[in-house]
Amino acid sequence: MRNKQNDELAVCGMSTVKKLEKNRWQHIRRLYFTQEVAPLFGGLCKKLAENHGIYNVVDAKDLEKLSGTVHHQGVVAMIHMPEIIPLDSDITDTWIANGENALVLDHIGNANNFGAIVRSAAFFGMKHIVTANDESQSLVTTSSYRIAEGGMEFVNIYSVKSIARLLEAVNGRMIRIGTDLNAKKSVTEIATVHGRKPILVVLGNEETGISETVRANCDECVIIPYAGMENGNTPAIQSLNVAQAASIILYELGKK
Repeated sequence: MRNKQNDELAVCGMSTVKKLEKNRWQHIRRLYFTQEVAPLFGGLCKKLAENHGIYNVVDAKDLEKLSGTVHHQGVVAMIHMPEIIPLDSDITDTWIANGENALVLDHIGNANNFGAIVRSAAFFGMKHIVTANDESQSLVTTSSYRIAEGGMEFVNIYSVKSIARLLEAVNGRMIRIGTDLNAKKSVTEIATVHGRKPILVVLGNEETGISETVRANCDECVIIPYAGMENGNTPAIQSLNVAQAASIILYELGKK
């Protein structure tokens, strides 16, 4: 849950808060926990006290109000709302110069999917995630932060007004790959053909996929290979959840 008045985000869940403590405890402004889990946060409370932070033992119901969920697992940390960085040409020029790949989310609408994608990105070393700057795109929420299991600490999240214009801007300098159920090639095949250029992969909305405008600005479209694909067989289920697809594609990118 976001506290708009203080521009804060509630981070909850034992694993998530513990990873926040390990990696960026200085971001915690206030910490609340139940008596049952208090012994697990003695070290963090000491750090907060030394830096004029606030911590309190509260009831589980209070944690539910703070976080907006029953899945708080006895602890809620209030942090500054994570920054969504406006993407500009200086940033993309740096990616290209350093040969860094990026993942673009074309209106992923589900917060849990967004969090799962961030978690996979962190696991596979994908540092850059670009999102659409409008209300239909799920961004950083208490839910997505919890699902990311600490992954938010290891990725940069950017926003653009138009994904199509971003693709136009990097034309010829990055390999622009979209995901499409009608495609025939895999990420590995395309990466091999195009050589060492950095790759920009676009994942589409859970229901509608990538938009037609975005598809028109991609160099290639890919599908996740499945058993028997070469023989024209089709899978029992037509498509994967977008977060599952992201994990497979990121794995394939890592082999490039």
